[in-house]
Amino acid sequence: MTGHATLYDRTTTALDRFGNNLVPLMARACFAAVLLMYFWTSGLTKLDGAVTPSLGAYAQIFPRAMEAAGYDISQMGALRWLVVLAGSWAELVLPALIVLGLATRLAALGMIGFVLVQSLTDIIGHAAGPATIGAWFDAASDALILDQRALWVFVLLTLVLKGAGPLSLDRVLALWRRGDRGN
Repeated sequence: MTGHATLYDRTTTALDRFGNNLVPLMARACFAAVLLMYFWTSGLTKLDGAVTPSLGAYAQIFPRAMEAAGYDISQMGALRWLVVLAGSWAELVLPALIVLGLATRLAALGMIGFVLVQSLTDIIGHAAGPATIGAWFDAASDALILDQRALWVFVLLTLVLKGAGPLSLDRVLALWRRGDRGN
């Protein structure tokens, strides 16, 4: 019995070591495969140029305020302009940082905040119905908000906790800062 336990312990130790390198890389790859183009496409639809948010951006981010203003952007004010612009650029910059593995923990934390705000906007601002919101611990796993976004946040939380992994610009910069420049 002791031999089996020793073999098990050695195997799990090796898997832990391997997993510490593989899990962050796979989380970034999963993010790139599933969410990168989703966020980039969404971010690009919100901009009419680098600093001009589109009408659709205001309607997506502030749906009730836009409806009340008759979809007149001039009534939105500077604060709402800043929120829409920052949110639009966040959809472009944060995913790129995650895929590159640059400032990964901070970018993933920013994306978690973004997903939470996005979800609240969908639920409150767009008045998403029960089928769209979904419920946890039910038989259905296809709700757009609770089910899908819980998985998105899990992938992002993995990056917050584990970092970008060995194949990343974060690692290259860490080695450079320590003076390990390959000399």
